[in-house]
Amino acid sequence: MTGLYKYLLNLNPIYQLIDNMNNLLTSSFLLISFIAYGQNYHAEISNNFPEDQRIEKSESEWKKELTDVEYYILRKKGTERAFTSDLLGNKATGIYVCAACRLPLFESATKFKSGTGWPSFYQPINQINVAEARDPSYGMVRTEVLCARCDGHLGHVFSDGPDPTGLRYCINGIALDFEKEEK
Repeated sequence: MTGLYKYLLNLNPIYQLIDNMNNLLTSSFLLISFIAYGQNYHAEISNNFPEDQRIEKSESEWKKELTDVEYYILRKKGTERAFTSDLLGNKATGIYVCAACRLPLFESATKFKSGTGWPSFYQPINQINVAEARDPSYGMVRTEVLCARCDGHLGHVFSDGPDPTGLRYCINGIALDFEKEEK
């Protein structure tokens, strides 16, 4: 800070106000830039699903096939409100499949009550059907979980789950359909 600038700040409260506003604007710009970067990330996806079995559609095709809320969650990486999923309290035996492409993702035997408000599983049906990507959105770094066949956003995986894996796949119920086991 130059001597004249310091002198003006001490001399006139208006210059102090201008300086404070400048600092606030600079901080706000940095914060907005950080948040915007996180929202528009293009993560490298760890996906071992066979290329010839993958489903690729245009955004307009997905919009025609999915409901508005399914599109928001599966294609735009949205999140449903906690404790609103019909699948949260589901105790039936069966398979949870991707709501977009019907790929089997989780078995009911691996579902557990996490208390988080979203259906939670300690492992996927197999490692090939679920893909993972680094998600730096909202000022934190998480591991995003996607359907490996259609790249639909499912939720996130955390390392605070139960044995035997120690993982918690926290999944949007809207991203899943349940297929009850036939007896």
